[in-house]
Amino acid sequence: MNIRPFAAVRPAKEDAALVASVPYDVVDTAEAKALAAGNDKSFLHVSRPEIDLPEGETFSSDAAYAQAKKALDSLIARGVLVKDGVKRFYAYRQTMGSHSQTGIVAVFDTKDYIGGVLKQHEKTRRDKEDDRTRHIEVLQAHTGPAFLTYRDDPAIDTLVREACRAAPLYDFTAPDGIEHTVWEIGDDGTCTADELAELFARIDTAYIADGHHRSAAAARYAREHGFEGETRWFLAVAFPASQLKILAYNRLVADLNNLSPEQFLAKVAGKFKLGGESSRFCKMYFQGKWTRLGWEIPAGADAVSALDVSYLQDNLLADILGIGDPRTDARISFMGGIRGEDALAAKVDSGEAAVAFAMNPVTVEEMMAIADAGAIMPPKSTWFEPKLRSGLFIHSVK
Repeated sequence: MNIRPFAAVRPAKEDAALVASVPYDVVDTAEAKALAAGNDKSFLHVSRPEIDLPEGETFSSDAAYAQAKKALDSLIARGVLVKDGVKRFYAYRQTMGSHSQTGIVAVFDTKDYIGGVLKQHEKTRRDKEDDRTRHIEVLQAHTGPAFLTYRDDPAIDTLVREACRAAPLYDFTAPDGIEHTVWEIGDDGTCTADELAELFARIDTAYIADGHHRSAAAARYAREHGFEGETRWFLAVAFPASQLKILAYNRLVADLNNLSPEQFLAKVAGKFKLGGESSRFCKMYFQGKWTRLGWEIPAGADAVSALDVSYLQDNLLADILGIGDPRTDARISFMGGIRGEDALAAKVDSGEAAVAFAMNPVTVEEMMAIADAGAIMPPKSTWFEPKLRSGLFIHSVK
């Protein structure tokens, strides 16, 4: 795997906590506007620029791209964001309760993405690729990092531990209680940038955990520009696989596909074991109560069809509720496991959904095995938490 240090555009130390924001795709316009309220340094002004435009504009409108560029230029002009004079790697630690994960911030080679060194487990949508590609083109920068993982390497672990003994560059706790700590790496007595790059060069496979559209857009942009200079490289943070925390990605369905409640429950009972013990299960919230739906993995099932989300999709969402393509069917929606089961129940109790399904998390080993096989997971199979903050590192492609 080919990585390089880069001259980051990043917040002045005193502004890091104000700049850092949640990723653009985990909040809607109203949520982004609320988070950025009263904070003209929030990176949401760049990543969700429609919050500063008249109501009705989306983050992928012509006006929004222009507003994003204006917001980024303003942050730089005001000294809120500054460009490093030295190309560096960084160590980035996130702590959420008792869970901690520390990754390497670098620019990664789009040719590794194209060549399959960086493996995928999700399909991408053309419209979302178009949006992220245009975002790079207009801002001349990668503004949100992809989230990568690799099988643990003891030598890299040792180097990172040494780097993290120094005084941090940033250390703050975000409003959601997640702590973010960043250290500079390279030419500081603990290691050199070349040493870290050489260690990563020994890794022959890495995986896109989160950020498939950002990675695909970066590769498209690089190809369109002939892989020249900085256009070849894209921003990402790579974590050892043992440190990752995957949460469930839960499902909500708007209606019962013209079935009565009694008909729906009868069909579910014909496909699943209700309550009791089984090797695989999920939980269904319907008519004010939770019910365990159990099943056994079919003999001969491959890695994808053995996933809980695949079994539910094939045997209930498609077969009973008529959700043929969860990527495009407006009757299904998804909720990250970080929000908990009470949030699912509230959607059903309010009438916004007819039924909800709480899934068990996919394991990192399952994700890597599917990517290694060249297969694709069902949409919305994994929810990684904590999320990388946007605005702490920007990679200029100019």
